[in-house]
Amino acid sequence: MDVKQGVADLLEQVRTRSPLVHHITNYVTANDCANIVLALGGSPIMADAIEEVSEMVSISSALVLNMGTLNARTVDSMLVAGKMANRQGIPIVLDPVGAGATSFRSHIADRIINEMDIAIIRGNISEIKAISGIGHNTKGVDASDDDIAQLGDLKYVEAIGKGLSNRLGCVVAITGVTDTITNGAETYFIDNGHEMMSRVTGTGCMCTSLIGAYCGVTDDYLLAAAAGVLTMGLAGEIGYEKLTSRDDGSGSFKIKIMDSVYQMKGKDILERGELYAG
Repeated sequence: MDVKQGVADLLEQVRTRSPLVHHITNYVTANDCANIVLALGGSPIMADAIEEVSEMVSISSALVLNMGTLNARTVDSMLVAGKMANRQGIPIVLDPVGAGATSFRSHIADRIINEMDIAIIRGNISEIKAISGIGHNTKGVDASDDDIAQLGDLKYVEAIGKGLSNRLGCVVAITGVTDTITNGAETYFIDNGHEMMSRVTGTGCMCTSLIGAYCGVTDDYLLAAAAGVLTMGLAGEIGYEKLTSRDDGSGSFKIKIMDSVYQMKGKDILERGELYAG
């Protein structure tokens, strides 16, 4: 299969079918995540009350769990929603924001991956190393400089992703300068993106939400993960190119990212996508 063509086809399916993507996410980026799903063509819902999450999951096409602003109430909702998603055969996308930064976050990440079946985990290198039980450093919810330096060794990063993927039976997407997406057997690398994306809060969360939207129209979760990461990277590149004024900054850039997802065409993916198999 031509992977980039597969991504372009998924983009068209999202816009045709408008999958409902249920989020239990963080209050810092909830609005951005909802808008990025809308820009892609999906339909977001951000319900986190434990009294309704089971019903909401039941009518959804995918469930996104984001650990950005954890508290006891939302953790309980995540666990209830995740178990319902498993019973209903609905894919779960986990964003383990800040895993390894505190014992609480690490404990909750372990509970989630041990108590439910996850389709895709997307995180930075520090978060993925923490979940894998590998020595790591964290800088709040960001990857540490030491861990970022290791991203240049693609074989090392791929080995970490494959190890976690095979242990959990899920797709692992490690995002960074070069993104690594693997199901334990096959691996894709993606070189799209722009360094200014690190100056905008929530680009990782938005990427996870895009993955959730793509999961809502396919059971090929390796392709769905690659589609979400590639779409976000391309939007960052194109959005940066659309900054026309010397007064433009990170706020304008975020808007341009949203606009670029909204305007994304299959030909953009085919002509500009830097996606290749490992």
